[in-house]
Amino acid sequence: MSGSLDRRMFLKTTAAAGAAIGLDTAAATAISAAEKAKPLFKISLAEWSLHRTLFDGKLDHLDFAATAKKEFGIEAVEYVNQFFKDKAKDTKYLAELKERAADQGVTSVLIMIDGEGSLGDPDDSKRTQAVENHYKWVEAAKFLGCHSIRVNAHSDGSYDEQMKLAADGLRRLTEFGEKHDINVIVENHGGLSSNGAWLAGVMKMVDHKRCGTLPDFGNFQISPGEWYDRYQGVKELMPFAKGVSAKSHEFDDQGNEVRTDYFKMVKIVLDAGYHGYIGIEWEGEKPSEVEGIRLTQRLLERVRDSLAKA
Repeated sequence: MSGSLDRRMFLKTTAAAGAAIGLDTAAATAISAAEKAKPLFKISLAEWSLHRTLFDGKLDHLDFAATAKKEFGIEAVEYVNQFFKDKAKDTKYLAELKERAADQGVTSVLIMIDGEGSLGDPDDSKRTQAVENHYKWVEAAKFLGCHSIRVNAHSDGSYDEQMKLAADGLRRLTEFGEKHDINVIVENHGGLSSNGAWLAGVMKMVDHKRCGTLPDFGNFQISPGEWYDRYQGVKELMPFAKGVSAKSHEFDDQGNEVRTDYFKMVKIVLDAGYHGYIGIEWEGEKPSEVEGIRLTQRLLERVRDSLAKA
């Protein structure tokens, strides 16, 4: 009798274990399918792509998020502080900006900051002032739900001196950003910041998880007539990337960007393990800003689809 009971208990236990394994396998399969369904990267729109339209007063900054969604179907935006320079501490204005983005289901990714002083200024008091000038933008980014502010790492002096100065200013600003859960990310944006090895060295010197880079496909002109290899530069900056900027200037008849091989560049980005937002930043003269954005968007989508099948 006891042998029969033991056998029945064994069969029940085995069946339960098999069912559990089946459930675990099904769950793992579902997760795997969901992971595969995720896009290789997401697309955002940098506000600078519409800078002429904004400066001409044909588009209000408050309507940027709605334009991104309605005109292009893009659900993530990157603001530029130049278009609401005096509003960093205006909570009523920021609340409206945030609400309008939310109404459209648009994510606020980051704010690009210019004109607040050199974070690597050789003069300590000016460097300190530049750091403090950025505080309000850290707070505004937090209010809007962004993950980062994009800053510049301009400085003066020798290669090594500029590295130390920029690292000092960035470290201080990043420590403030950390208090607000905001990243401080640096774009290659002229001068030594367009030297991939130099900016990567600055990141290593800052050595803070909240400080990173925003590799831009096209901003690798160090000085008049001096260019850094864009592919090498992006490769050097990707280990620290918390965002990526897809700069575009001109397209050929096949819909390819003339100055940058997007297939090669995006593969560098993905090979670094990055799957976040790649921001469209159209800077060309012709065609129009709207069409330039569309051309860049189509190219990024084509590259994404092609690499997903590879």
